Amino acid sequence: MKKRIKPNTLAMPTPVWCVGSYDKDGKPNVMTIAWGGICNSSPPMLTISLRKATYTYGSIMERGAYTVSIPSTKHVAEADYFGIASGKDTDKFAQSGLTPVRSEVVDAPYVDEFPLIFECKVVETTELGLHTQFVGEIVGIKAEENILNDKGLPMIGAADPFVFAPATREYVALGEMAGTAFSIGKKLIK
Repeated sequence: MKKRIKPNTLAMPTPVWCVGSYDKDGKPNVMTIAWGGICNSSPPMLTISLRKATYTYGSIMERGAYTVSIPSTKHVAEADYFGIASGKDTDKFAQSGLTPVRSEVVDAPYVDEFPLIFECKVVETTELGLHTQFVGEIVGIKAEENILNDKGLPMIGAADPFVFAPATREYVALGEMAGTAFSIGKKLIK
């Protein structure tokens, strides 16, 4: 039997993405978010949602761009730190020991040590309530060569990302493949 739960942000899992931006003085900053996802196929777009109170919000509004750096499990502590410290008060890159790199295609930095990077140009913002949704066109992707398959596409196992479980506030590593998409369900077609 299912039990009714009060409406909340308990969807699972959510991504652990590190959003890069430059502040008004050109200082690189990074913030970890969980509210985000792919929102369009053609052109490819990625959405993130931020509270106006965050330092990153103002930077993205001013610069019109952001990056999403996807960390591997070996950087779980740094990713967590990026979400609990404010770029207004500290240089998160210096404190974490990680390296900001200026994107060649958008006005935002990314985290060099993370295996997969999306470079996004803001095309739309929507006020949702507490959060503002930024829709960014993906204008560049960078990936470490060692996470790419023979077709040049990122492999989730090699990238070793992790997810966030909002209800329990846990970071969870991804496990084994459960099936092949657009294939495993064909056995149910009659």
